[in-house]
Amino acid sequence: MSASSADGSAAPESNTGGVPLVLDQDRMPLAHKLTIGALLVATFVMILNETIMNVALRPLMEEFEIPETTVQWLTTAFMLTLAVVIPTTGYIIQRFSLRGVFTTAMLLFLSGTAMAAAAPGFEVLLGGRVVQAAGTAIMLPLLMTTVLTLVPVRRRGVVMGNVGIVISVAPATGPALSGLILHLADWRWLFLVILPIAALALLLGRPRLAAQSGAAEKGLSVGSLLLAVPGFGGVVYGISQIGGGHGTEQVDVDADSGPGVDPTAAAVLGVGAVCLVAFALLQLRLQRTDSALLNLKPFTYPMYTRSLLMMLLMMVALFGALILLPMFLQAVRGLDTLSTGLLMLPGGLLMALMAPVVGRIYDRIGPKPFVIPGSAILILALFAMSLLGPQTPIGYVLVLHLVLSCGLALLFTPAFATAMNPLPQPLYSHGSAVLNTLQQLAAAIGTAALVAVVGLGAAAAAAQGASGEEATLEGFRTAFRVASGLSIGTLLLGMTLRATPAEPAETAREA
Repeated sequence: MSASSADGSAAPESNTGGVPLVLDQDRMPLAHKLTIGALLVATFVMILNETIMNVALRPLMEEFEIPETTVQWLTTAFMLTLAVVIPTTGYIIQRFSLRGVFTTAMLLFLSGTAMAAAAPGFEVLLGGRVVQAAGTAIMLPLLMTTVLTLVPVRRRGVVMGNVGIVISVAPATGPALSGLILHLADWRWLFLVILPIAALALLLGRPRLAAQSGAAEKGLSVGSLLLAVPGFGGVVYGISQIGGGHGTEQVDVDADSGPGVDPTAAAVLGVGAVCLVAFALLQLRLQRTDSALLNLKPFTYPMYTRSLLMMLLMMVALFGALILLPMFLQAVRGLDTLSTGLLMLPGGLLMALMAPVVGRIYDRIGPKPFVIPGSAILILALFAMSLLGPQTPIGYVLVLHLVLSCGLALLFTPAFATAMNPLPQPLYSHGSAVLNTLQQLAAAIGTAALVAVVGLGAAAAAAQGASGEEATLEGFRTAFRVASGLSIGTLLLGMTLRATPAEPAETAREA
């Protein structure tokens, strides 16, 4: 039986191996802090690994003597695996013990990392990346569910700030760390550096999680699984390949024809979209009998839906910075990969410093004082990037990226906390699974769409008589303007956000 807290939220029974949960206290027990700390370290390493390969693609092409379309599968396969596995995690977390789920995720990640580090050829390296991604997909919702279960509602902002570091800073840090490691050592050290950190996180985190199985006794919906795999996987693959399948390290802009559309990718995208619609309709029917693979009830909570939509637009902006700015620096300003990575690093560090502070203040004043100025900064910074040119001082580019990072730091933590706080405890795992799944789709859409816009903008400029360099520059400027325009949506949605208390589990609404 759950007890009611002072703020009206329900305190779920302990799922932490005997440590009682008291959600109306302002301070968390030390055991809870250590548990969340271990999960944060593990998840940071896993998400860092998602983008750490971007700078390494060119050296791998040379070592394994493979074309760009082949080596790009190291990132495409990772995204595909995330998209396929994450929708199942709501069921997995409710069905099995947190300790078992965490151990499985970490062992998968460690196994994949070891495979990749020792890979004798490209095929084994690709297999290692897929196994890594399977572990990462499980860990993302597990972290969010554990935070919501252990952290008092009035202190969730500061902890969500730490989660914000994991979600937003780790992808930004990956290319910089990768460039530094590749400057000093072989590409295998990209995995060897991660291996002991992940092993330590497993040893520290495993004993602190509950060993009892979850309460859910429902069976796995085979029909849902058969639709989820081609649905989420097909959409991510199709979107990632529509713009030509370019990596984040380099894009060759054909000013004469623009980016081509792969017919196979378009067909896969279409099939995936149909399967995704069928999957959603099936979940709506199955959740009436509490047997849905991915419960869609979180969408009945307005603050969850609005915050989620805002986060999806933010992911497009974040990956716009991660994709477009390095491309611009290398294609227009002529920087090498190491210099590009180092220039991007201060922005990631700034977000890491700001996120906990923003979260701590959010607990007292709510989301609007952060998301409105954060959205305005985001819009202006991206628009300012659309004015960059071949003679722009590198110092000015660095300042713009720091300003952009400041705006994102003001947005991520309030958006996460505002989305998840209203959900009752039974929907924690499903709400986080939906959130992480759609974030992957947004990242894929943002990457492919903005890369395609670069090519389209360049082609349009070339048709008007611009030279090759001028056309390429105009392509980047067009893409930054599009990203700035999309970010206006974050401002409009941010104006509607407000802090809401968690709904007691006993009165959780029906879809």
